[in-house]
Amino acid sequence: MGWTPPPLTAVGAILEGSVRRAGNTVRITAQLINTVTGFHLWSETYDRPFSDILKVQTEVATAVAQQLEIKLAGDSTKFAVGGTRNPDAFDAYLRAQRLYEEGPGDTAGWRAVLAGLDQAIALDPNYADAYTRRAGALLNLAQSSDLARSSADAVKALYEQAAAAAERAVALAPDSGDAHAVLGRVREDISFDFVGGAAEFDQALALAPGSALVQRNAAVYMAHLGHFEPALKAAQRAVDLDPQNFFSYLQQGLTFYDARQYSEALAAFRHAQALQRGSPELNHYLAFTFFMLGQTEQARQLCEATATPMHDDDRHWCLALVYHALGRQADAEHEFDQYKKLDADGQSVSCAEIYAQWGNAPAALQWLTKAERLHDWLLGLLKTDPLLDPIRNEPQFKALVARMKFPP
Repeated sequence: MGWTPPPLTAVGAILEGSVRRAGNTVRITAQLINTVTGFHLWSETYDRPFSDILKVQTEVATAVAQQLEIKLAGDSTKFAVGGTRNPDAFDAYLRAQRLYEEGPGDTAGWRAVLAGLDQAIALDPNYADAYTRRAGALLNLAQSSDLARSSADAVKALYEQAAAAAERAVALAPDSGDAHAVLGRVREDISFDFVGGAAEFDQALALAPGSALVQRNAAVYMAHLGHFEPALKAAQRAVDLDPQNFFSYLQQGLTFYDARQYSEALAAFRHAQALQRGSPELNHYLAFTFFMLGQTEQARQLCEATATPMHDDDRHWCLALVYHALGRQADAEHEFDQYKKLDADGQSVSCAEIYAQWGNAPAALQWLTKAERLHDWLLGLLKTDPLLDPIRNEPQFKALVARMKFPP
């Protein structure tokens, strides 16, 4: 079963704005800009007490709708699908979302995000957006380098919580595109249910084509299936919708990477770096993009530099690749041994990547067999992972891809 995403349309206008809070006073500035001419179509400033923040949202939504000559059916609360009427819950959600968008980077950071979202949910148990973000944060925590060292039971528990949060979000707000997008990610990452994931992303794109979160997640999903043209369009759409968002450029870079467009991936990662320096994950992605570009020396310098923020396991993994490429096999094997002491069971696909790049197909396939037994979430990348290209024609590899039941 294949999947053809809905067609993307050009953006005629972009809404920009800012929110500033001083004590209990909030100033919201909104402006609508014509994307063709660059001229302002409309702008307005709202000064309100924080307790009225949800009413201001409705005012802004209504004003923009009028400017675009959108005829709303019923009242304008449709703009707040998945939201809350509780200002304190909204405040807790915004604080957690800010931490989320800054890229927590480690277990402690994701736990802080989850604490804020749990506070929002405690204040409003029917807050669908908070459940949506909670599901995403739980997935990110479960897949973080730190958690790879935890027991399989701990990771499984996080996955179960993520699935429950995503299901709850969709149940509370079936018209929320963001909720369907995170449920699509759950279907792909946890269950390897790619057909079910496609249905959720289809729904998400139909409901919220203007959501950067939906476009980002759809881009990653399509790239993992090898549907690079629509994936790259969705990734660009996410950047257009939210050009100041670190994750928009990060996931655009990963989409370019999967499509073997490494120079473009590097450019996207540089944009992300300009928005947020010091991200360990971003430095890891930069390193293996340098490696795939053949810029091995740049990758070595990045991974060797102790001043470069990078998780210890990612640093060892990187150096195992680059030292081998530089002919320093003894050093490469030492780094790989250090990596396996940290992450081997939790990141079996990553071990297979190294062996594949070393030209040791039997060892790479052995690690993929282990990854299948352990249900390593990185198997979802199996169809398009560039680092596994050296073993892609091996019969055992083809058989594993077939068992994954990727849609064509």
